[in-house]
Amino acid sequence: MASNGSKLVFTMYFLYFLKSVKNGKVYVGSTSKKPEVRLAEHNSGTNQWTRQNRPFKLVYFEKYHCINDAKSRELFYKTGVGKVVKRIIIESFEKFFR
Repeated sequence: MASNGSKLVFTMYFLYFLKSVKNGKVYVGSTSKKPEVRLAEHNSGTNQWTRQNRPFKLVYFEKYHCINDAKSRELFYKTGVGKVVKRIIIESFEKFFR
């Protein structure tokens, strides 16, 4: 939260899934940037993994007021039961939003 004159400005944090159009691999990340901005950054090939797996499409995101919540959720989706939940979310997306 920051102050901008007399207004309070809240920073939102996001958890997001990007799916590779090329090979179907899913990237899970968290950020303070809008998911659409991160999508553009990943599609520009900012590192070796994104260059090799781009282009991506945004398939899901969640909003948080606290960075720790977004990071915790990212970790959840990368381990154990979270991987199953992630797969269900992505399958639902593909079923209803093709």
